[in-house]
Amino acid sequence: MLFLALGPGQAQQFTPQVQEFIAVNAPSVALTDAKVIDGTGRPALLHQTVLLQNGRITQVGPVKKVKVPAGAQVINCAGKTLIPGFVMLHEHLYYTMPAGPFFNIAQMPYSFPRLYLAGGVTTIRTAGSIEPQTDLAIKRLVGEGKLIGPDMDVTAPYIEEPSMDIPALNTVKGPEDAAATTRFWADKGCTSFKMYMHATRADLAAVVREAHPRNLKITGHLCSITYREAAEIGIDNLEHGFMASADFVANKVADACEPNVRQSLLRLPQNSPEMKSLINFLVSKKVALTSTLPVFEPYTDREVVLGGGLEALIPQLQEREMATWKQNQRKDTASLRLFKKEMAWEKQFYEAGGLLVSGTDPTGAGRTVAGYANRRQLELLVEAGFTPVQAIKISTLNGAIYLGREKQIGTIEAGKQADLVLINGDLEKDIRQVRQMEIVFKNGVGFDSAKILESVKGKVGLN
Repeated sequence: MLFLALGPGQAQQFTPQVQEFIAVNAPSVALTDAKVIDGTGRPALLHQTVLLQNGRITQVGPVKKVKVPAGAQVINCAGKTLIPGFVMLHEHLYYTMPAGPFFNIAQMPYSFPRLYLAGGVTTIRTAGSIEPQTDLAIKRLVGEGKLIGPDMDVTAPYIEEPSMDIPALNTVKGPEDAAATTRFWADKGCTSFKMYMHATRADLAAVVREAHPRNLKITGHLCSITYREAAEIGIDNLEHGFMASADFVANKVADACEPNVRQSLLRLPQNSPEMKSLINFLVSKKVALTSTLPVFEPYTDREVVLGGGLEALIPQLQEREMATWKQNQRKDTASLRLFKKEMAWEKQFYEAGGLLVSGTDPTGAGRTVAGYANRRQLELLVEAGFTPVQAIKISTLNGAIYLGREKQIGTIEAGKQADLVLINGDLEKDIRQVRQMEIVFKNGVGFDSAKILESVKGKVGLN
């Protein structure tokens, strides 16, 4: 039951269930008198007109110089900001759902794709899958206009040695199994692979040998392997900033996940020569680093659900997160110290020329929810000392560069795919105005952010 939702010359189709949330749907659109932060890192431009035609950006320039085409749908953006759609590289379509005494995670195939798009995210990489077949199907269904969601780069199941009692977690037994897993999921359509905490150097080397000849990339949330070892072997990306770096554990045993990584980082001075040396090495090896600040945000005097998404949870989870939040008030000073160090280290990496990208990891802490956390990531980058312009570049263009799609997405420039976010406010005056998203354009089609958020209230934890 599909019908053509766009004008002549456009092939994108949408079901009625998707069409309900489309606010702008015309072959030609003119966004006039906007403040534009284009994602390139260049200063913001005032009083700009952005023209969209059949899903592409055709012109960006001052209001007085850009002629609006006859018949275009005109949207007055005075007092508002246009930014590129977010390109976020540590996302999941699942959420923390304990199974009795076990840590467990459950797929959210309905709520999370919607939440990502409503939160301004037009492209994601799923940094590890528990239901890769579901992720691949959602990618297809979004592309066919049957589901609301971002474009997706799907990561295969985790490459992890048997170690933890997590029912949903994929495991491999040695490098031959890791290589076979890589081949299998590459053939199924996965375009990324993630090494997990107990994977060995031999496992990583096997995945690199299989993935790189196919032009596929490998990331990692590591523990047994140090960052330096991983960079030597050929990993492309490291997750969670430096929070998973075992490089500073004294007398670390090779291929062993040491229990005191956190303590080693707490002891490490913020401006240590050892960290500077590691940063320079990673930059020299062109290893990207994913900032996932929301999942590490301390509790004291901060939000229960990051970005304001408490109402997105089912009532039982609202109660759980409220109780956890209350229990942790004034009890997380060590977490705050390490959080501030992590912010400083990410900035040092960026300033050394490293490719810093953004993500949120909506799993380890139940207060990290898709969409809401992505907006919070931008706020936390500014808290870390980045300017709003830099934070937007990290969360848009840098992600596109990592995916090799910077010629198509990541900035507001003529010729690129029309992925943009219209925000009611000025992010340079107050970064928290990023929460005032009005329209999220994906491939030139504008979705009503508030209406989508309303549709998934009380759904997270259900589906």
